[in-house]
Amino acid sequence: MNSSFLHTLRAGPPPPKVAFLPDALFFSRTVPLAAAATAAEAAAQVAIALEAISPFPLTQLYYGWFWLPGADHALVFASYRRRFTSEQTATWRDDELVLPSFAALLGGNVQPATTLVLASPEGLTAVHWERGPVPARVMFHALLPEASDDDRALAREDLIRTGGGSRTVVDLAAPPVADPAVSDRETVFRSGDFVSRLPAAVTAALDVRDKGDLAQLRAARRRDVILWRVALGCAAALVLFAASEFALIGGAAWQKVRVAKLTGQQPRVEKIMESQALANRIDELTTKRLLPMEMLGMLVGEHLERKPGDIVFTKVQTLPARGLYTLIVEAQTNNPPQIPVYESALKSSPMIENAEARMGPTNGNTATFTLTVTFKPETIKPEPAPSA
Repeated sequence: MNSSFLHTLRAGPPPPKVAFLPDALFFSRTVPLAAAATAAEAAAQVAIALEAISPFPLTQLYYGWFWLPGADHALVFASYRRRFTSEQTATWRDDELVLPSFAALLGGNVQPATTLVLASPEGLTAVHWERGPVPARVMFHALLPEASDDDRALAREDLIRTGGGSRTVVDLAAPPVADPAVSDRETVFRSGDFVSRLPAAVTAALDVRDKGDLAQLRAARRRDVILWRVALGCAAALVLFAASEFALIGGAAWQKVRVAKLTGQQPRVEKIMESQALANRIDELTTKRLLPMEMLGMLVGEHLERKPGDIVFTKVQTLPARGLYTLIVEAQTNNPPQIPVYESALKSSPMIENAEARMGPTNGNTATFTLTVTFKPETIKPEPAPSA
């Protein structure tokens, strides 16, 4: 019994509670970074790059990234928030880490030209390293649950071939799980014999949840670790003074004070939790009707019949300050007379309140313009969610 207790003292923090999200819901990209970049500079460059490649603002994405100091690129992964229901996201509040399954394996010690293949009920995920500790690409191949072994083998070969240049292939049949770490400075994941060790700073960047909420959760996590250490220290003190009746009495008195302190803080904790729940509900009610994809579909038509072929959209965005029903499109065309024709066609739509095309600079025969379209409230309906 004494040996078991001492082992508990030396074992370090318990494994974190982790929510693994399906790899199929995330897209990934590599972002070039300066080798001498700091962690703060890398985070800023990742945010700028992700905003440039995504049709949605960062506030509409769940995203994370993997980068190690000295690496010349970062692996960024993101998913549109509307892919997750409010019931799903509500369960994340008790989790210390929320990330796609493949992200838990990025801290593995692998050689260059290595491909890691992870099997899941949804399909196969391949993580390919070309050189250095940061993967060059992450690929996913969807498979039906009833897919045969031959289908899975063909999908595996296709992923390895797409990755290119693999000298080593590691197949993982078991999903990653969190292991106890020797300290709170790292998080350890294991899939079979494969071990991934992620420093605390790197693990924090992998979490895809809202970054403001994460700051609060991490502060609570640091508090919990401190309380965990205090609790172990108190247990050790009780063991050391167990032979002394005076120590037992003193320990009992200390415990009463601790319980009284925790009891006194309970109303404040409950009030904070109620305020947080209310803030989350207000945010949900504020953003639940923002439907950029549906608005974009109205501009181009179901079969692209509404938008002239001479006009090409280069950027689509929504701005919270402009409201829930406004879409801003940057476009270009080699046929400028098509611009007022397209503007008039949009204005005549019964679902559109106003459409305004503002001309930009012209380069040779190419004219650029910004199209601001405001839809009538409640006319755009969300598309039905895809069946599971």
